[in-house]
Amino acid sequence: MIIDTLQNAHRYHSLGPKFIKAFDYLRQTDFTTLEKGKYEIDGTDIFAIVNEYDTVDPSGEQMESHKKYIDVQYIVKGKEQIGHAFLQQQVPSKAYDEEADYMLFGEKPSFFSRFEEDMFAIFFPSDLHMPNLRAEKQERVKKVVIKVSVNGVHQ
Repeated sequence: MIIDTLQNAHRYHSLGPKFIKAFDYLRQTDFTTLEKGKYEIDGTDIFAIVNEYDTVDPSGEQMESHKKYIDVQYIVKGKEQIGHAFLQQQVPSKAYDEEADYMLFGEKPSFFSRFEEDMFAIFFPSDLHMPNLRAEKQERVKKVVIKVSVNGVHQ
């Protein structure tokens, strides 16, 4: 996983052209006016999901992982915590759903990170993550998740 701010995104251009496109989209799009929904960037290879939600307590949540897509999660407005762990020998509590590209894990996160406006995280398939968690208090968050296909990406 990678955690940084958008101003440092150029450091990760070496991950390949898909990430360059994803970061260009984040830099060039005015998300303050963009409605919730799914937005194509490069067909099914790269697309964005814009969402708004209230952060939640971690007690009822589970960590997730993906196989087909790498997540680039970017905070537009608000702040949240994200729980993390590395995928090792854990057994999914919800088996992999190929159509929705996710599986869930019941283990507690090994650590948490606090995300604020203009921060992003890159979650590879080996990175378990529990997003949308409240930091100090429940808060309204606007987030963009860019899905980058793992095809052709060195992980």
